[in-house]
Amino acid sequence: MGLGDKIRNEAEELGGKAKEAAGNVTHNDRLKAEGQADQVKADAKKVGESVKDEFKRD
Repeated sequence: MGLGDKIRNEAEELGGKAKEAAGNVTHNDRLKAEGQADQVKADAKKVGESVKDEFKRD
């Protein structure tokens, strides 16, 4: 995984956490759900990149 990919994934995860927190504070369920979804997407991307990295090692 390239450094740029890692930074983008972390930024997406942090953005999701911020959205979720804002949704909690404002009692906005939609914003909270969007934040959670963003975090799941970022985690999935991290897993996918890790798998690619493992195959490149061999």
